[in-house]
Amino acid sequence: MDYAAQLAEEFHLKPPHVQNIIQLIDQGNTIPFIARYRKEMTGSCDDQVLRELAERLGYLRNLEGRRAEIRQSIDEQGQLTAGMAAALEKAGTLAELEDLYRPFRPKRRTRATVARERGLEPLADKLWQYRDTDGPLERVVRPFVDPARELPDGEAALAGALDILAERLADDAALRGRLRQLIHREGILRTEASGEADSVYRLYYDFSQPVSALPGHRILAINRGEREGYLKVRLEVEEAHAQALLCRRLPNVGAAARPLLERMCTDSWKRLIFPSLERELRSELTERADAQAIHTFGLNLRPLLMQPPLKDRVVLGFDPAYRTGCKLAVVDPTGRVLDTAVIYPTPPHNKIEEAKRVLTGLIRRHHVEVIALGNGTASKESEIFLAGLIRELPEPLSYAVVSEAGASVYSASKLGAAEFPDFDVSLRSAVSIARRLQDPLAELVKIDPKAIGVGQYQHDMPQARLGEALGGVVESCVNQVGVDVNTASPSLLGYIAGISGTVARNLCAYRDENGPFTARATLKKVKGLGPKAFEQCAGFLRIPGADNPLDNTAVHPESYAAAGKLLDLFGYRPEALARGGIPSLGQQAAAYGLARAAEACGIGVPTLEDIIAELQRPGRDIRDSLPQPVLRTDILSIEDLKPGMELSGTVRNVVDFGVFVDIGVHQDGLVHISRLSDRFVRHPSDCCQVGDVVTVWVLEVDVPKKRIALSMLDPSRPTPPAAGRTERRPR
Repeated sequence: MDYAAQLAEEFHLKPPHVQNIIQLIDQGNTIPFIARYRKEMTGSCDDQVLRELAERLGYLRNLEGRRAEIRQSIDEQGQLTAGMAAALEKAGTLAELEDLYRPFRPKRRTRATVARERGLEPLADKLWQYRDTDGPLERVVRPFVDPARELPDGEAALAGALDILAERLADDAALRGRLRQLIHREGILRTEASGEADSVYRLYYDFSQPVSALPGHRILAINRGEREGYLKVRLEVEEAHAQALLCRRLPNVGAAARPLLERMCTDSWKRLIFPSLERELRSELTERADAQAIHTFGLNLRPLLMQPPLKDRVVLGFDPAYRTGCKLAVVDPTGRVLDTAVIYPTPPHNKIEEAKRVLTGLIRRHHVEVIALGNGTASKESEIFLAGLIRELPEPLSYAVVSEAGASVYSASKLGAAEFPDFDVSLRSAVSIARRLQDPLAELVKIDPKAIGVGQYQHDMPQARLGEALGGVVESCVNQVGVDVNTASPSLLGYIAGISGTVARNLCAYRDENGPFTARATLKKVKGLGPKAFEQCAGFLRIPGADNPLDNTAVHPESYAAAGKLLDLFGYRPEALARGGIPSLGQQAAAYGLARAAEACGIGVPTLEDIIAELQRPGRDIRDSLPQPVLRTDILSIEDLKPGMELSGTVRNVVDFGVFVDIGVHQDGLVHISRLSDRFVRHPSDCCQVGDVVTVWVLEVDVPKKRIALSMLDPSRPTPPAAGRTERRPR
C-alpha cells in the first residue's frame, strides 16, 4: 500500500510532505520535535495533525498486517480464489476484512456445524438450486433421512439444511454490508427502566432516538445506566426492510422451495445476523462516543494546562475541610514552601477568631498577596471566612478559587511523598493548590491527566487510549511552553521530547551534584542523554542566564549558526539578546525579504520566522499573553442569584451538551448548547474553552437541587431564529 498517497489524500497534504513525515516518524523523531524543527519537511504541519496522521498510519499498517494474515489463512485452507484475493485487496477497513474472512474463520460448534457433520451440505446445495423440474421436494429430501444420524424424517433433514443456508447468508460479506447500512440508516435505539427505582437515568426510562442522531454523551449515559442495572436497551429495525434485502439475495428457485428459503431468511436475520450486527453497532456507537469524549477531554485539558502563571507572587494554599481543619501552606514565587499551619474556622469547631489570628500572622510574616482556595469540601464556608477577613485587613489581598481535581491523587502518590516526606497528605494538597495558581502546567503534570476532571464519563473510557491521548496533550503543552532545566521537576522534564522518566531523574541528579546547567551542551554529560535524545530535547530546554543567550530560547542548537548569520546580516551582536532582545528584527527582515534572508542564512523561511520570533523576545513565555486568573475579594451566594442577573465567570468544563461556568457561588452553572450563541453551534468547544472568562445571564436557579441555568445570550436582545438549533450533526 502507498501510505503516503493515501494519507496525503485523506489529510489534504502534499505527498512529498507526507512521505517526509512517515520517514521522520520511522526514524524515531518525536512529534513535538518534528512539528517545531522540521517545518520545511512537513509543510509546517502542527503537532495535532501530526499525531492524527501518525495514528492513522498505525491503523493502515495494522490493516495491512491483518490483510496478510487473512490472505495466508484462506490460502492455507486452499480457498484463495482470484476473486477473493481481489476483494481482500480492495477492503479499506478492518470491518470489511473481517466480513470477508467470516466464512473461513474457525467457528465454534453451531447448528450448521452439526448439520454438516450429519451430511446435509449436499441437501443445502440442492435446496439453493432447486427447480420445479427437479420433481417433488420430498423426493429430493428422502435420500438424506437417516435415523442413525439423528435424521428420523424429512423435516429434520430440511431443518438441518436450512441451518446451513442460514449460516451462509449470515457470512455473506456483501449482504452484511447492506444490512449494516440499513441499521445505520433506519435503526432506533430504545431504552426503558429495568425496575421501579428512581435514578439519575430517569430521562432514559422511556426513550428512543435514531442511531444516526445519537450524540456521544447520550450513548455513554445509556451504556452506564445499562451497566448499573437501571436501563434495558434494545435496537429496533423495521424487520420487513431487512427481510426484503435478505430475500433479494435468494436465487430463483422453484415454488416448493421458495417459502422454505424465505423462512430461512427470517431465521438467519433473527438468530444470527441481527444479534451480531446489534453487538457490532453498539460497540461502534460506544467507540464513536469514546473518541468524541476523549477529543473533548483533550480540548478541555489543553487550555487548563496553558493557563497563564501567576508570577512573582507569594501564594497561600488553602485546603478547606470540616472536622480535620483547613490546611495552609505558604509558597514563595519559585514554589518553595515557606510555612504551614492548620486552622479550624469551619463547623464543627468554628474557631473563627483563632483562625483569623493564625492566617493574618502568615499573611504579614511572608507578605502573602494571593490566597489559592481549593473548591472541595467546606469550600463555601471557607470562602465566607476569607472574604470576611479580607474586608478587615488593610493589606491588599485577594483570593482565587482553584480546582482541587486530582490534588488528593498527587498527595497520596509516591511523587508527593518523595517531594514532602514530612508532610501529611492534606498539607501536600495545600501546597499543590498554591502551586496550581502559580504555574498550572508545572503542577498539573504531576497528576494523571485522567484525574484532573475536565471531561465527561472519563472513568468509562478505554483507559489506555484515554491516557495516550491526554499524555499527548500534556506533552504538546509542555514542549510548546518550554522548561527551565534548572528548576523543573522530574515530572515536568519527563514530558519533554526525547526525555524518558529515567533521563529526567538523571538530569535532576546531575544538577544536584554539579550545580545548575550553564550551557545546553552540558546536557550531553547526563547519563542516558545520547545524541538522538539531545537532538530531540535541546530546543525545548531553557537555561536562563546562560553564557550563550540562545540557550534561553526555542532556537535549536543546530540553528545557532543560522541565528548568528541573521544577527550579522542586520548588524547586531549576540549581546543584544541579553539586553531584552531585538524587537525591530521582524520588520527589518520583512523589509529585506524573508526568502532572501532565509537563503543568506542557509535555512527555510518557516525556521527563519521562528528564529526571528525568539530573537525579538528571548525567554518569552507564550502563556503571558493569555487572560490572567480571576482574583476576588468578596463572595456571592447561590441564594443571591436572581433571573436576569449579569455576571462574569470562568469556563470550568466543556461537554457535548454545554459548558459549566464558575460564577463564584461554589456551584458551577450550566450554559446549555442552545444558549451559547445566536448562530448554529455544532459543539460547545466551537464557542469557548476551559479558562475563558465569559459574560453570562442567570436564567433559572434551583437552590434545593443546587442547579443554575445560565445563558450567554443577552436577554435584552431579541433571539434570532437561528438560535436554539442545537441538534448534533455529523462532524
